Amino acid sequence: MTTTTIADAKIVAIGGGHGLGRILSALSDYGSQVTGIVTTTDNGGSTGRIRACQGGIAWGDTRNCINQLITEPSIGSMIFEYRFRGNGELDGHNLGNLMLKALDNLSIRPLEAINLIRDMLKVDTHIVPMSEHPADLSAMTPEGDIICGETNVDELTDVPQRLYVEPAVPATKEAVAAIGKADLILLGPGSFLTSIMPPLLLKEMELALKNSTAKIVFVTNLDKEKGPAGMMSLETMLHWCERAMGGRQVDGVLSDQYRSELPPRYQQAIEELASSNHEWRHDREKLKHAIDKLIVAC
Repeated sequence: MTTTTIADAKIVAIGGGHGLGRILSALSDYGSQVTGIVTTTDNGGSTGRIRACQGGIAWGDTRNCINQLITEPSIGSMIFEYRFRGNGELDGHNLGNLMLKALDNLSIRPLEAINLIRDMLKVDTHIVPMSEHPADLSAMTPEGDIICGETNVDELTDVPQRLYVEPAVPATKEAVAAIGKADLILLGPGSFLTSIMPPLLLKEMELALKNSTAKIVFVTNLDKEKGPAGMMSLETMLHWCERAMGGRQVDGVLSDQYRSELPPRYQQAIEELASSNHEWRHDREKLKHAIDKLIVAC
């Protein structure tokens, strides 16, 4: 690969929830050079309730990413971030989720709904759902049972044997295209089984990542996860990613500490990444500085 400069780097970040939002907000200065590929299999909270009565993809992780990319507060951003409280049916619903679902119903594609919100809130970063077709995350337990739903996966008492996205929906073509053009691909941080893994389980994503010439870097969490993912070693997580990517190896790991258990084939970038007031949360400026160094090394 030719030497990549920060000015022209194409970056793809894959994940969901707060972790992907943190990465995207750290890279907000890169604007349209960055694409976030967002997990769409959540079935909990406001998102799960909307899916139960209206169907469609999960919007919560996308909304979270957009929220973290809003740099200038406005009436529009206040509306988008508003969460209902009270005793009625709207209690707990986030208005942003409802807006995205309403625009989805009015649009030809869910991606159009996202782009309308991005335009309204002046968000330059591309945000692409992993798929525009509704699907759920399923897992096979060590006993061979199949359980369905992200919330149930999070509540497993053992590490599952395998994960599946059911039905086998196609990846969004814009996500596949972004991977093909990327210089740097970031996996994580975030919930490993329910945020990072689902996009990798789509066939088109597997092929795109397998054939990618980008540098692929796994970004670790700053604290141990709860649930079954917390029982997995970092090496096991990397193996799961590589298996899902058709055998394509992860090139490196970005972490706040050296991992002596990792084979030497993984390049380790060790940086101070924690926020000064939340030691389990990545600091945006520290994260940006660390990723800048990864880009230069591409």
